[in-house]
Amino acid sequence: MSKWLVTGGSGFLGINLIRALVARGHSVISLDIEPFTYEDVMDRIEHHVVDIRDKDAVNHFMGQDVDVFMHGAAALPLYKKSDIYSTNIDGTANVLAAAYAHGVHRGIHISSTAVYGIPKKHPIYEDDELVGVGPYGETKIAAENMVRDYRQKGMTITTIRPKSFIGPERLGVFAIFYQWASEGRSFPMIGRGRNLYQLLHVFDLCDAIISAAENENTDVVNSEFNIGAKEFSTMREDYQVVLDKAGFGKQIRESPAHLVIFALEVLEFFKLSPLYPWVYKTATKDSFVSIEKAEKLLGFNPKFSNRDALLDNYQWYLENRDQFSGRESDKTTHRVPWAQGVLGLVRYLF
Repeated sequence: MSKWLVTGGSGFLGINLIRALVARGHSVISLDIEPFTYEDVMDRIEHHVVDIRDKDAVNHFMGQDVDVFMHGAAALPLYKKSDIYSTNIDGTANVLAAAYAHGVHRGIHISSTAVYGIPKKHPIYEDDELVGVGPYGETKIAAENMVRDYRQKGMTITTIRPKSFIGPERLGVFAIFYQWASEGRSFPMIGRGRNLYQLLHVFDLCDAIISAAENENTDVVNSEFNIGAKEFSTMREDYQVVLDKAGFGKQIRESPAHLVIFALEVLEFFKLSPLYPWVYKTATKDSFVSIEKAEKLLGFNPKFSNRDALLDNYQWYLENRDQFSGRESDKTTHRVPWAQGVLGLVRYLF
């Protein structure tokens, strides 16, 4: 069995990957700026509260006989610009430099489909143009370029570009939708909801990560891979399954996209919006990637459709909502529900 170092171990992806690794008999060192609070595996891993911008700390723990690293720690779009750049660029540089120095030549780097910007055609392929929109997109591209530099030094690092992934432990913006559904409310889409929008179950993402790390053909995996659901439909159709599951007979509702986006921009100016601009400005557009490369070279075979992932996440929300009641955040983490802002009042109209 292998020893993994996981950055971002306290986060949504981190905990799901750690559970999958522990179940397979691997040992894990987890690094995160937040404490590790998951009691089911707490005593089976080694966790350290570490900011990946702390070069010495990252170097120290990478030197603990690590075989594989998974770098998932990142600052989300609503962090301060300076924190996004220092975390996503300087932090990545620290992880890669430490891995190289200690001979940890096998790794997984978690990027994002945000590197494609707002594409003009679909599906999106790995060799399509990279267009960094805002600090988050720009830093994700810069981090990928650093990974390529270390490949030239002999390291094998798989870059994974996942679609928005959901499942157990995922809250953030999805918790707003789930709360409305559980209260017997309809839910408004930005626009008509007729656009194709691919999601991803975190279990499928974890399988892809582990498969890439264990693939013996290093030439094949030393590349970039899109990861997403194979089965998906329009936002309206996929999200309706949650309202159907809630059992109140409610429906996804259309809304005038331009007016809603303008209103959200105004709310954003006054720090009252529950969404950040990347979310609401792309919500009306098609968004899906080709996963053919991952299927062919990694053997990626997603088990969950969009609808499966949404229903699984909703069920987890229902079973655990008492634990995070009153813990809304300011959109800087997916671990707790995002504060609804003015939508907390608007929901009574639905």
